[in-house]
Amino acid sequence: MTTIHQHLELQARHRPHAPALSARDATLTYAELWHAVRLAGARLAGLGVARHDRVAVFLEKRFETVAALWGTSVAGGVFVPVNPLLKGKQVAHVLRDSGARVLVTSPGRLNAVRDHLGDTGLTTVLLVDPADGGLPHDLPHLPELPGLTVLRWAPASDGDAEPAEAGDPTEAPLSPSGPDTDIAAILYTSGSTGAPKGVVLSHRNLVVGATSVSGYLHNTAEDVLLAVLPLSFDAGLSQLTTAFAVGAHVVLHDYLLPRGVTAACEQYGVTGITGVPPLWTQLAGVEWPSGARFALRYFANTGGRMPAALLGELRELFPAAAPYLMYGLTEAFRSTYLDPAQVDARPDSIGRAIPNAEVLVLRPDGTPCGPDEPGELVHRGSLVALGYWNDPERTAARFRPVPGYDEPWRAVPEPAVWSGDTVVRDAEGYLYFVGREDEMIKTSGYRVSPTEVEEAALSTGLVREAVAIGVPDDRLGQRIALAVLAPDPVDTDRLLKEMRQSLPTFMLPAEVHVADSFPRNPNGKLDRPAIRAGLVAEVAE
Repeated sequence: MTTIHQHLELQARHRPHAPALSARDATLTYAELWHAVRLAGARLAGLGVARHDRVAVFLEKRFETVAALWGTSVAGGVFVPVNPLLKGKQVAHVLRDSGARVLVTSPGRLNAVRDHLGDTGLTTVLLVDPADGGLPHDLPHLPELPGLTVLRWAPASDGDAEPAEAGDPTEAPLSPSGPDTDIAAILYTSGSTGAPKGVVLSHRNLVVGATSVSGYLHNTAEDVLLAVLPLSFDAGLSQLTTAFAVGAHVVLHDYLLPRGVTAACEQYGVTGITGVPPLWTQLAGVEWPSGARFALRYFANTGGRMPAALLGELRELFPAAAPYLMYGLTEAFRSTYLDPAQVDARPDSIGRAIPNAEVLVLRPDGTPCGPDEPGELVHRGSLVALGYWNDPERTAARFRPVPGYDEPWRAVPEPAVWSGDTVVRDAEGYLYFVGREDEMIKTSGYRVSPTEVEEAALSTGLVREAVAIGVPDDRLGQRIALAVLAPDPVDTDRLLKEMRQSLPTFMLPAEVHVADSFPRNPNGKLDRPAIRAGLVAEVAE
């Protein structure tokens, strides 16, 4: 396989009548999905989309979203999924930065961002039918944007719009595939500072990643995977790539309330869910139908450490499901996972490297750390992204070779991605996350992992979520402030007393702040920079 759409093409040939994709009580077989993808590819190619051209897709989860993403691959272009939760300025940044000239969206979403599209460089907008079944040309508020052609996603045949293509475009041969190192996608990810940056992924990254992840999760054609994370998030996109690699069935679901997830799982017999800790916290707090609980074969966590107390709740809730604790970064797709057989012995571990990857723990000078010595996690192998789009400076800082690992026959040194995350590796090779270098708290001469403080708070059972940060302090350098959410009123004195049982004095929070809610980023993870800014402002008052 050299392109991501070839997995889908293969499944359509060998399992044409098997369910591939479900959304809103409708299901497409692999043959039907592949037909839709071929139509989308022909539509985009007819608009001039070719190798390396970027196509942005700004839609909720629906059949057209997947068709547009995979159809871009068929046309030879580069897809740019835009999180549907983003606002106008954020969408405009992604469009402008990526250089996308085609946008696939809906009339309502286009109207919501129209005032921000003036200088993005877009030339064409393709509008899909609204979810309520209305037609785009029936809507009274279509924007008039100078220099921008607005067309319907499906060409009209009634003479009031551009003519339909002659014949069936899905019967035409595919364009020759380029090398697997060609760009397939640009995923925009937020950092701790600055505007979102575009991570450039090759077809090789996505194809090898799908094979690797589906391998260690033991995915088969019998699986039904719930795609609840945004498709603009690497772990969300992975639900599609891994499913299509093995012929599994994907259920698209836009998260609104926890009970919507339980209903979808019961309706379709979902066997696998990948989520982030805040999502799992919410899902653990609602009742699940018995059928949905016992149908689940595995649940997987990514995007942050799974608190031990929450892991225990989920294992009790899903007694037949294997827990997969994973660590990844968009720049390397996925780096490690913990074998479920090791969860009881090493519940705090992020595991070992996934197949087709090498994970190192290095000192600042690039030399390997010893057992239990903190160092930076560095990922080598075929899953390492190509870099940051239009940002050679940040690319050079994060994507660079590892000293001593260059094979003499290589004309160009193989880059690795330096994660910026501090981890330790024990004597048996298992990795443990310590914290991000830019989030570590320096207090009283000690380096304190906020994760360890948060875990101590969560283990008391008195709070549901916790975020620890360092606040400037003239005497200590930084003092530890803890923000918490709780289902009931919090006795902060009791909380600190119980945390004292597991933490040394220098790691105890100097103050506890009870919040009504925590801001989250568009991928559903806690927005730590926003929480930090709010907490620092509250402390300063």
